Amino acid sequence: MLGLPDTISACLFDLDGVLTKTAVVHARAWKEEFDGFLRELGEPPFELPREYDEHVDGKPRLDGVRSFLQARGIEADEKLVRTLADRKNELVLAMMAKDGVDAYEGSVRYVEAARAAGLRRAVSTRRRPTRSSSRTRWPASKRAATAASATSSASTAAARRKPSRSAAPTLS
Repeated sequence: MLGLPDTISACLFDLDGVLTKTAVVHARAWKEEFDGFLRELGEPPFELPREYDEHVDGKPRLDGVRSFLQARGIEADEKLVRTLADRKNELVLAMMAKDGVDAYEGSVRYVEAARAAGLRRAVSTRRRPTRSSSRTRWPASKRAATAASATSSASTAAARRKPSRSAAPTLS
């Protein structure tokens, strides 16, 4: 039913882009941040989806800022790069806290099917916690939260007990 070999006993799911549609929120935050900056320079606005896809998506924040500014021929020192990246991060955190993040329904169904099949599940993310994100509760679809709650709660508890950048998630 799940399309997995019988020898598989656990599944590891990536949160961003696999279970949740975070790219949509990141693109909105980049647009808002870059549009304000570009407006001050008298430059045309940030073009979605083209400039997001070409210069920002999938890159660490600082690299995305550098890539976009370079493509636009805008010289920037590291202080400006960091300022733009930090302001974008604050925007995306605020957007997620206010509006939540939609889940991919097909992914939620798959996680639910994996649970029903008795497979252990874990959710991981590349995102590093920040001081503000550790206090933020992310509103999300109830089904996505339910599907991942046992694993994400266990992973968070394990990470708090044993701080490590490369800590393996706890399976449930």
